[in-house]
Amino acid sequence: MEVINALGRRKSAVARVYVTAGTGKITINKRDLTEYFPSAILQYVVKQPLETLEVADKYEGTAPKAIDIKTYK
Repeated sequence: MEVINALGRRKSAVARVYVTAGTGKITINKRDLTEYFPSAILQYVVKQPLETLEVADKYEGTAPKAIDIKTYK
């Protein structure tokens, strides 16, 4: 399966996510999900879309460091 990527923007921040077939491991800024979000509720929010589709253990997600885009006037 190929890599599927998505992009989200808000104000000057940009978030990217890459999803591939795998074992369900989620990595954010080169850290495991449980290390990046120690709170169980935040982990639930991240996993909720995959859990709803019942594919949480079939895909891996990677979110590299967010890039800030500054606009100068």
